[in-house]
Amino acid sequence: MQLHTAFTVLLGNKHANPMAVVSCLLSWLKSPGLYIASPEIKEHKMILEMLNPMHYNLTSMVPEVMPVATLPILLLTGFLFFVWNHEETSSIPGPGYCMGIGPLISHLRFLWMGLGSACNYYNKMYGEFVRVWISGEETLVISKSSSTFHIMKHDHYSSRFGSIFGLQYMGMHENGVIFNNNPAVWKAVRPFFVKALSGPSLALMVTVCVESINSHLDRLDEVTNALGHVNVLTLMRRTMLDASNTLFLRIPLDEKNIVLKIQGYFDAWQALLIKPNIFFKISWLSRKHQKSIKELRDAVGILAEEKRHRIFTAEKLEDHVDFATDLILAEKRGELTKENVNQCILEMMIAAPDTLSVTVFFMLCLIAQHPKVEEALMKEIQTVLGERDLKNDDMQKLKVMENFINESMRYQPVVDIVMRKALEDDVIDGYPVKKGTNIILNIGRMHKLEFFPKPNEFTLENFEKNVPYRYFQPFGFGPRSCAGKFIAMVMMKVMLVSVLRRFHVKTLQGNCLENMQKTNDLALHPDESRSLLAMIFTPRNSEKCLEH
Repeated sequence: MQLHTAFTVLLGNKHANPMAVVSCLLSWLKSPGLYIASPEIKEHKMILEMLNPMHYNLTSMVPEVMPVATLPILLLTGFLFFVWNHEETSSIPGPGYCMGIGPLISHLRFLWMGLGSACNYYNKMYGEFVRVWISGEETLVISKSSSTFHIMKHDHYSSRFGSIFGLQYMGMHENGVIFNNNPAVWKAVRPFFVKALSGPSLALMVTVCVESINSHLDRLDEVTNALGHVNVLTLMRRTMLDASNTLFLRIPLDEKNIVLKIQGYFDAWQALLIKPNIFFKISWLSRKHQKSIKELRDAVGILAEEKRHRIFTAEKLEDHVDFATDLILAEKRGELTKENVNQCILEMMIAAPDTLSVTVFFMLCLIAQHPKVEEALMKEIQTVLGERDLKNDDMQKLKVMENFINESMRYQPVVDIVMRKALEDDVIDGYPVKKGTNIILNIGRMHKLEFFPKPNEFTLENFEKNVPYRYFQPFGFGPRSCAGKFIAMVMMKVMLVSVLRRFHVKTLQGNCLENMQKTNDLALHPDESRSLLAMIFTPRNSEKCLEH
């Protein structure tokens, strides 16, 4: 500790004499009572003695023809040697610091592979608790359930991390709820989301979702090509946007146009989240992403303004009360800024079309691959519902469906990493964690390492028994858990039941989830440039369906 302090004090002064650094350190190493047992420190002492001007005439040791710059170079080499060895003393496994090369390579790997893929690489290479670097900041990649449980339950891990410039472009810096890294502002906003995504809204979502999905299935030709192949991702995105709008905003919008803008916004979000600061200094590098972000933010801004107009000109305010109304009234009271309100509305509108749509698409693929699972689901649907419509009371009775949804999210997650930041010093599973340390919880990998009897297989057997929640965290828990986890389960059940009651689903050309091309960055998405993502929907009352 004294060694590090001496270095910090002397080198913190730009006018300090480099020889004073060496002399100070050597004096400490020679101080009475200091027992030197470390071979590394003994080597350091020998080097310092060689460089100490009180013991040697350094100019006499250097040939006259040697350049004057040689001595500073030698001193710089010694300094780098100390820094190198100091950084390597971390007790946490991971790549070496290597005079700053390690952090550079680490960040480049995240940029090149994507966040999710890089996390899997480092956990596989170094273990389930790994130290890496992003933007030069120490970052822990963790896939242990005990560590994940500790982090999720404590309030001092309720902040997230990411490029400030990137989050500012997105409108998320100290705004909204998803990546708001200001704990005080985040705590002021979160109750609006919790209220909207629970209680009466949760019960109402069943009716809203049933109406929305049936309306879109009645117009299935809008997302079906000439070959009869259904673009399931587009179907789900439009349906979930419609349901979200009906429940949280209630302003007419162009589904097709907004869905495309949401996709562009999400692509920009992934691209900018951990970019180095220099990326934002060169305007043409981020121009494409800025355009995508602006398009959605402008569109949501127009919708929000229309909502404000309706609220402030309404004869009966109770006819307009919903999530957006609560936010706008808080803005009028001076509790929230207009920018924050617009960002909250944007995030509520993109949440389901962004990740939940892909989740349901993966689930339909798994149903197509596993006929026995489809049979079990259809049997339960018939037993619980018969020929009547789905109701709120039915949700708890669909146990096979719930197990299927859980196993699908475990086996093929969409959001398989969670990003946090330590707000105070801590110790996790014996490892010291400093305040300000970035943390990535590799939930997707954790779900395939512990507890489950067949972790690498898709089988409902993995949820035949109750699973302790510390081993299964698709939505997280604790102070920063997903506010929409309950309503998300309702939406998934309604979507799956509604589709399966009307159609038998089949993938193209034997395409299966395991060989599907995917990108694993901020979220795990299929490569939508490939036409094989479409599916075949065959009506269940047709002769063709009976042949299956």
